[in-house]
Amino acid sequence: MLHFNSIKAVLFDLDGVLYVGQQPIDGAIEAVANIRKAGIAVRFVTNTSTLSLAALQQKMNSLGFNVVPEEIISAPQATIQYLKKQPNPVCKLLLADDVKKDFACFDQSERSANYVVIGDIGDGWSYELLNEVFHCLVNGAQLIAIHKNRFWQTDTGLQMDIGAFVTGLEYASNTKAMLMGKPSQHFFNMALDALRLKPHEVVMVGDDIDADVGGAQDAGLHGVLVKTGKYRETYTRLSAVEPDATIPSVSDLPALLGCLSATPS
Repeated sequence: MLHFNSIKAVLFDLDGVLYVGQQPIDGAIEAVANIRKAGIAVRFVTNTSTLSLAALQQKMNSLGFNVVPEEIISAPQATIQYLKKQPNPVCKLLLADDVKKDFACFDQSERSANYVVIGDIGDGWSYELLNEVFHCLVNGAQLIAIHKNRFWQTDTGLQMDIGAFVTGLEYASNTKAMLMGKPSQHFFNMALDALRLKPHEVVMVGDDIDADVGGAQDAGLHGVLVKTGKYRETYTRLSAVEPDATIPSVSDLPALLGCLSATPS
C-alpha cells in the first residue's frame, strides 16, 4: 500500500503520461506544478531515444512544463554514463540523428564496433541492417538496448516498438542485450542516486504496467499506473504486476499523494 506521507519524490514517465505527441495530457502541467508546490521533488524519466537531452528539454518546456536538464533522466544518458566507464568503446549506433549528438564523444564504426547501441530508428530497419548488427554481435560486440518496449502510444494509436528487434537479435546471435532503460533496476537506482533518496520515498508514475510500474516495484519504489497513453485494460489484466495505485490520469496524482486537490476535469 502506498504510504502517502513518506513520498519525497515522483518519477514521471513522459509519453502517454504527461503528453502524447505534441499534446499535453489534460491537467498534466497543473499536476506537476502542484506537486512541486507541495515540496515533492520531481524527475522526468524516459526510455525515448528519438530526442537528445537538449531537444527533450526544449520539447517539454514548449509544452508548458518547467524543466531543467538535471531533472531529466533518460535511457540514452544512462547508456552514455556506462560507456564512459568502459575501456576504449567503439560504437555502432542505431539511434535517431538527434540523439547521436549526445554520443559524439565516442569512436564509431559500422562494422568493427565492440558495442552496438540500439534505440529508436523509426523506419530505418532493414534486413541488411539487422545482418550488419548480427555480424558485429557474433564477432564479440556487446549488445546494448536503450529499452525493450513492446509498443508505444502515438497520435494515431499503438505502434510496435524496438523490443521485437532486440529480441530477434538476441536469439540469432545467442547473446543477451544489456538493458539500459526501464525496467532495468540500474536505471531506477540511477534516479535514486541523483535524488539521494531511499526507494520507499519515491513513486514512479507510468502508463506501462510492466516497464514503469513493475520495474519500479522491483527496485523497491512504489508504482502508480495511469489509464492514459499505452494503457489497455486487457493487457493490464494479463500482467502479473499489481500497481500500488491506479488512477485515471496524472491529473489525479496530487490528490492521491494528499498534497492538493485533484485538478478539475
